Amino acid sequence: MSGPLIVGIEGLELDALTREILMHPVIGGVILFSRNYADPEQLKTLTQALRDLREPRLLLMVDQEGGRVQRFRDSFTQLPPLSVLGRWYASHPQRALDMAYRHARVMAAEVLAAGVDMSLAPVLDLNRGSTVIGDRAFSAEPDEIVALAGHYLAGMRDAGMKSCGKHFPGHGSVVADSHFEIVQDERSIDQIKQDLQPFVELHEQLDSIMPAHICYRSADEQPAGFSRFWIEQKLRTDIGYRGVVISDDLDMTGATLAGDIFERWQACHTAGCDLALVCQPESVPLMLDSIEQPLPDAGTSIERLYGRSAFSFDEQLTVPEFRAWRDSLNRLAEEQAGATA
Repeated sequence: MSGPLIVGIEGLELDALTREILMHPVIGGVILFSRNYADPEQLKTLTQALRDLREPRLLLMVDQEGGRVQRFRDSFTQLPPLSVLGRWYASHPQRALDMAYRHARVMAAEVLAAGVDMSLAPVLDLNRGSTVIGDRAFSAEPDEIVALAGHYLAGMRDAGMKSCGKHFPGHGSVVADSHFEIVQDERSIDQIKQDLQPFVELHEQLDSIMPAHICYRSADEQPAGFSRFWIEQKLRTDIGYRGVVISDDLDMTGATLAGDIFERWQACHTAGCDLALVCQPESVPLMLDSIEQPLPDAGTSIERLYGRSAFSFDEQLTVPEFRAWRDSLNRLAEEQAGATA
């Protein structure tokens, strides 16, 4: 059995307590952070230990978007934020589309070669004033996001990685950060249509979708990740989405409206989430202690998101085209860092 919880862990290697926790049948995967990374060799040792721990094996995830959100840095390609591609698109659309493909292809190939199945990407939010989204988004315009994200998704697919569009139905037009605040969006559903457009137009290409911890009060008082209206009605029925739905981190302040950590899981599951993130290691024992009956088997959802690596981390460096792509992305990231310093 593979359970529906994707959990965070401490440290650079597995200790006895972590191994014991990860053997619990309600856990189906692990999400890794900078706290779990020292260098590529250490990471490959850790991911191999996680893969060997149990059968069916754990699903391994990371946030490797680029820019501010890149958990593995040293020895990995420095990925520019997606907004750089959006700025290029205005004057050099074909170059921007090509770079979106390279960005995703390099990111996914490196992550897969390190033993991690998927990066939770791409961000499909509009860059319209959110403090937490900002330059993580391709653009402020939905048509541009659809074009750039389409090429990005092709790069992920060609590398062997499954995708996760986030944060449905759109976080980029709300200023507050749901990591630290309970966030309300007072707009009407009609006003949210532009935020929805990338999810609507790309839904058949997305392997998974992550709802936002935002209350869109014209539709539901509950955050989208706990809302049957947003998941079952809008996403599943109206849009026709058939992929996996993954909750955002249940430890975020924006999720606390649903109650304690176990009540948050119950709420997101009832609303239609297939998998749920619990990113803070200290929350995992609390969650396990609250379970009084078996959680649903999420094995089918887990299996749909396994990645496949075409070659090893070291082999990538011997491919001239791949080296050139890495160099172009590193230069672009350095230029961006210099421009914002």
